[in-house]
Amino acid sequence: MKRKRQIKYLLGDIIGLTVCFFVFIIPFLFMVVNSLKERREANRLSLSLPEVPIWENFVEVLQTNDYQILTAFKNSFILTIGSVLCLVVCCSMAGYVIQRRRDRTTKIANNMIMVGLMIPAAVLPTIWVLQGIHLYKTMPGMILVETALHIPFTIMLYRGFMSTIPVELEEAAFIDGCTPVQMFRTIIFPLLKPVTSTVIILDAVTIFNDFTNPLYFFPGAENVTVQLTLYNFMGQFSSAYNMLFADVLIITIPMLIIFLIFNNKIVDGMVAGSVKG
Repeated sequence: MKRKRQIKYLLGDIIGLTVCFFVFIIPFLFMVVNSLKERREANRLSLSLPEVPIWENFVEVLQTNDYQILTAFKNSFILTIGSVLCLVVCCSMAGYVIQRRRDRTTKIANNMIMVGLMIPAAVLPTIWVLQGIHLYKTMPGMILVETALHIPFTIMLYRGFMSTIPVELEEAAFIDGCTPVQMFRTIIFPLLKPVTSTVIILDAVTIFNDFTNPLYFFPGAENVTVQLTLYNFMGQFSSAYNMLFADVLIITIPMLIIFLIFNNKIVDGMVAGSVKG
């Protein structure tokens, strides 16, 4: 019986690895090999290795439109870092309060969070609001939009993880003379490190790869983000797949590296909040 179970698990692993290879690895290799080909060879869209690797394709992509992609990386990194910082600070405190307090106010707040997960952002007059507070087409306004869109999911992660932290730690801190702010800063927040790592990775990847919101709320050539450059390059290099694939790789690799390094922390942070002990 045990041997049959081991064989079953082994077959499952083999099938999973095979699917992963064809769904993820082969398309990635396809982009890599075609980004290193000259234009005519790349337009054949084959998986064959290039006759002579042309690394200048990446240099040309970086120099296109007066180094527009470098400006896009700067904007995307500022947007991502600013939004993630706001999410970590605000949602960790909100998740703590919602988890620890049991009154009508927190119940209403919890229901509003659930509603925020279900209502699409498109139904809200976001542009009108940003124009009213003079933040339309500005980086602070875009950070505000991304933060607002990711608050419900992030609070749910923090709230779930808070249930694993014993209340006795807080009671002991208050007995020792800690204020609520000191207690959260020195005791609770350091214990939130696993879920904070999860929040940083998930939100950073999502915000960095966001296309729709910067298109609507952050227009302008000087406000371009990496995903918008890809949209522009699709029109500019529609018949030069080597350039298009080179641009995709330049955009993809930073977040791919972060994801590969910290993927275990994503699982740890999301699973920890579902287990009490």
